[in-house]
Amino acid sequence: MKQWTLCLMGLLAFGGIASSQAEPGAGGGVEKAILAMENQWLQAIKASNLDPVAANFDERFVNTDSSGVVTNKAQGLAELKKSKFTVAEYENVQVVVFGDTAIVTGGFKGKGTDDKGKPFDVHERWTDTWAKEKGGKWLCVASHSSTLAK
Repeated sequence: MKQWTLCLMGLLAFGGIASSQAEPGAGGGVEKAILAMENQWLQAIKASNLDPVAANFDERFVNTDSSGVVTNKAQGLAELKKSKFTVAEYENVQVVVFGDTAIVTGGFKGKGTDDKGKPFDVHERWTDTWAKEKGGKWLCVASHSSTLAK
């Protein structure tokens, strides 16, 4: 059900991160900046307000959720906005930077209700892919999640 929960989400996630981004080797500046955007994404999900993190996603963003459904940026944001989370937390998040690309992996636990009021309880493993644009801004370009057995 990360169905946008990460890279959006993140992206997802956010608040003043772009200005704190540094080049690799500068005390882990890129890793810290991307982690901050991922955490912003998580906070946006918890607050059911994804507007602050939408700019962290590339317009060509592709998400594959844990059920195998593929969505674009607009579809993914709309889908996440429908869910109300009572619990949303990351676990074991790691960032690996490869030049102008960063891969972020982690776990997600979430509980809440969907747009029909149906409760959900998910535990997922996710991977977000971030790319550095020519202007230096990092954007989430892809996200994928898989359900973990309970």
